[in-house]
Amino acid sequence: MIARLAPHAPKGIAVTTGEADLWCTYAAVRAAAWLDRTGDLPGRVATIGYLSSRRNTDGGYAWSKGMASDAWATFYCTQAMAELGAEIPELDATRGWLRETWSGDAYAMLPGQAPDVWATHFSVRSVVELCGDTPPDLDRLVSWLRALQAPDGGLGWSPEHAGAADSDVRACFYGVMSWRALRTVDPELALPWDGPALVRWLRDQQQAEGGFRFGPSADIPCLWATYRATAALDALGAVPAEKQSCLDWVLDRRTADGAFVRWAGYDVADVWASFCAIGSVRSLGADTGPHAVPVLRRLHELSCPAGGFTYREPDQAGDALSTAATALTTAADDPRQEQWRTWLAGCRLPNEGGVMYMPARGSEVRCTLWALAAGAADADPAAPAGIADWLADLQNPDGGFGYWEGRGSDLVSTAAAVEALRLLGIPVSDVLDTTRLAEFVLGCRDEQGHRHVPGAPPTLRAGLQALRIREELGQATAGELAALLERHRVSSGGFANVGSRMPDLLSTYEAVVTADRQGIFVDFARLTVFLDRLVRPEGIGWTPLAPTGGGALADCLGSLLRERIEGRRADLPALTLS
Repeated sequence: MIARLAPHAPKGIAVTTGEADLWCTYAAVRAAAWLDRTGDLPGRVATIGYLSSRRNTDGGYAWSKGMASDAWATFYCTQAMAELGAEIPELDATRGWLRETWSGDAYAMLPGQAPDVWATHFSVRSVVELCGDTPPDLDRLVSWLRALQAPDGGLGWSPEHAGAADSDVRACFYGVMSWRALRTVDPELALPWDGPALVRWLRDQQQAEGGFRFGPSADIPCLWATYRATAALDALGAVPAEKQSCLDWVLDRRTADGAFVRWAGYDVADVWASFCAIGSVRSLGADTGPHAVPVLRRLHELSCPAGGFTYREPDQAGDALSTAATALTTAADDPRQEQWRTWLAGCRLPNEGGVMYMPARGSEVRCTLWALAAGAADADPAAPAGIADWLADLQNPDGGFGYWEGRGSDLVSTAAAVEALRLLGIPVSDVLDTTRLAEFVLGCRDEQGHRHVPGAPPTLRAGLQALRIREELGQATAGELAALLERHRVSSGGFANVGSRMPDLLSTYEAVVTADRQGIFVDFARLTVFLDRLVRPEGIGWTPLAPTGGGALADCLGSLLRERIEGRRADLPALTLS
């Protein structure tokens, strides 16, 4: 059971970037569209520019520049551009990329990853609604959706989760919306589940207060769960058992200025609370009109000067990664350290025991690792057990971890989960199923090396992450790391993620972390040359060819690495990003 945490906004001080966030931008645009007020949003042209800048050459879209395309970001970018009346560029390439995420049964978030219902929902809707296409095999897809129903009547993230009776309101929403989108292809498509059982399970998640919880393991009701539940019920032609109580609970989440908060007692109105509230009011068949002016006014306050939106006022919109990165590279006796750690500790909110990227969002494995490395759990003796319980629940049936609950497994998240336990001083075998963990790592490997997800190309970082996990499991193989490093060592200094030509900061950082663990020599003189080539007037770049600095995270990794090379630090935290 996850410890019950106070639902108020984090205290302390966070580091802000003032930049837009894709999740927030989609929520702002979608909420305005539901209110038929997208024309009243500020910065339309700049926001379209922000969304289109996430497009990669493969036709998919990414959460930020330089990241790989995924189905979620592709859906958010294209849907938001469409809501703003923009033309989607080079749609054929996007259509082709979406086909690569087809697993044979359903859709994955990345090509080569195992499918999950988050990804299937985003790709099905993108394929059907955006591209006017049909899934490659509708019968197999419907069979996969049918297998999501657990014995309790709810839907799980995957058939394997359903087999473990791991139902969740969000999984129900994404499954039902996938089915609804497929009915535009086949209007006669029958509901693939036991409908009365599904409706009954959803209704059972309504709490006495009126709002919904994610599932039986959640602590308290929240607007996120309430929107997903009411929208799923509406798509099924049903309503909550206590409909008026639900609507009253949603409206009680209004602040004095008429915007919304996610939990009772939370004290900052954010973008996704308003998104979920307007979505809930619509799903309950109530009038959204009275809420349009205050919600639009709040959205104006959340817009970023360069386009897009963040979750609260840009000058106060801190995030866990930037805050942790800054704390990690600031002197231990700096008086701001306590304020940053307090804020990071406050990013553990009800229902999920990990640290959120932004408060009131969902807990994420990587953010939890970075926050722990920065000392977020140092002042709370109950935090280690709560985080360990959350990680135990988060482990997927295939043994790996995704970025957050229900997402398909990948090596970055799996390595982050193992390192988080290491920082907490808790043996992996005390928390995780180590047999399944080892099986997932092995499934990402073939004769060419380790891969981020089972069907991706082999990379250095995937190999380093896998070797650190195997070392923690007592399964390290002598000589394997040295051979891997040699294959990716760049003669001019640094290590390359692919091949041995273009070194990058993230790969080089992880190479030194892993080499230190196994006592393997790394030529620090060449690394100094490499680091010097990354220095820019405004900070540290990700590669020698990057024209500008990479922001707080690159500054953090570069600074930590230089401290290690110069002997001012004995070892490095095993931080992962991608």
